[in-house]
Amino acid sequence: MKLTALFDDFFHSEKSSGLVLMGCTVVSLVLANSVWQHEYLAFWDYHVFDHSLSHWVNDGLMAIFFLLVGLELEREVYIGELSTLRQALLPVVAAMGGMLVPAGLHFAFNHGTPTQAGAGIPMATDIAFALAVLSLLGNRVPVSLKIFLTALAVIDDLGAILVIAIFYTGSLAWTNLLIALGVFGILLILNRAKVRNLIPYLVGGIVMWYFMLHSGIHATIAGVLLAFAIPFGNGDEKSTSYILQHFLHKPVAFFILPVFALANTAVTLPADWIHSLVEANSLGIFVGLFVGKPLGISIFSYVSSLVKLTRLPDDLSMGQIIGAGFLGGIGFTMSIFITLLAFDEPHFISESKIVILLSSILAGGVGFILLNRACRAKSSAEESLT
Repeated sequence: MKLTALFDDFFHSEKSSGLVLMGCTVVSLVLANSVWQHEYLAFWDYHVFDHSLSHWVNDGLMAIFFLLVGLELEREVYIGELSTLRQALLPVVAAMGGMLVPAGLHFAFNHGTPTQAGAGIPMATDIAFALAVLSLLGNRVPVSLKIFLTALAVIDDLGAILVIAIFYTGSLAWTNLLIALGVFGILLILNRAKVRNLIPYLVGGIVMWYFMLHSGIHATIAGVLLAFAIPFGNGDEKSTSYILQHFLHKPVAFFILPVFALANTAVTLPADWIHSLVEANSLGIFVGLFVGKPLGISIFSYVSSLVKLTRLPDDLSMGQIIGAGFLGGIGFTMSIFITLLAFDEPHFISESKIVILLSSILAGGVGFILLNRACRAKSSAEESLT
C-alpha cells in the first residue's frame, strides 16, 4: 500500500507540528510557574476589542484550524482513505469506540455533579501529538497503521465538532444564527455555480464566523461549514479546496496550534494540585483518556473484525491496534478546547488541563512502548517466514 502525496505531506506536517507543540507546552508550563508568572498570564489576559488574547486564539485562530480539519475530512471522504466503505469502516468503528467508552467512563464518575458536562473532554484525539509519537518509531511503522491512526483521529475531530455543536451550545440568538446559515447557503450557491475564486468564499467565511460568534453556537463551527462550501472539484492540485488546504497546512501546524498550546497550557500549579487528581472530574478524564480510549478502540476493532463487519489489513496486528489506541488517548489540543467550553469555573478548567496533560503524556508513553514491541514482533515474525 502506497501513501498518496497529499497524505504523506499531511502526515509529515502533523508529526513535525506535534514536536513543536511539545516544546511550546513545556515552555508555557515553565513560564506559568516561574518568576515571570504574573507577566506571562497577564499577556494572555490582555484585552483587544473587549476580548482577551486567549479568547481571540480560541474563537478566532481555532476557526482556521477547524477549516483545515473540514478540508482534510472532505478530501478523505471524497478521494482519500475514507472514500470507500471497505477502507473507512475499520477506523470509523474504532473511532466510535474511542469516543463512546471514554465519555461513558467520565459520565459514570461525574453523573449528577457540577462536572458532568466534562464527559466530552476525553473523547478527542490530538492528531499532531499522536502522529508525532508514531513518527518516533521510524520506518518500522506499517503504512496501514499510519492510515488507521490518521483516519481515526480525523473522525475523532468530526465527533468533537458534533459534540461541540450539539452539547456545548448555550442559548441561541436565532437572528445571528439564521444570518450565518444564510451566508453558508449563499456560499453553497456559489459552489454550485462553479465559482472557483477563493476571495468570495473567504469574505463570506469571515461574515459567517462573525454572526456564528454571536449566535450562541461556537464560532469554530463556521470553519467547518466553510470547508464544505469551498469547491472540491476533482481534488487535483488546481482545485480550490486543494489550494487552500495546501496553503493552510504549515500556518496551522507551526503557528496556530503552537499559539493555542502557549495560551492554554499557561497553568499555574497550586500547592495542592496533586490532591485534585483524585476528584471525580480528574478521575473521569484520566480513566477516559488512559483506559477508555485504548479499550474502546481495541474492543470495537476486534469485535467488528471478529463478526466480519471490518477486516484488519494484513500488515496490521491487534497488538499494533492496542498501541494506536493508547496514542488515541493523547487528547491535548481538542480535550483542552472542549474543557474551555464545558466549564466556566477556573478551578475545574485548571484541574482539567493538568490531568489532560498528565494523561496524554502517560498514554503517549505507553502507546510508544507497546507499538515499539508490536512492530518488532511483527518484523521478527515476517523475517522468520522468509
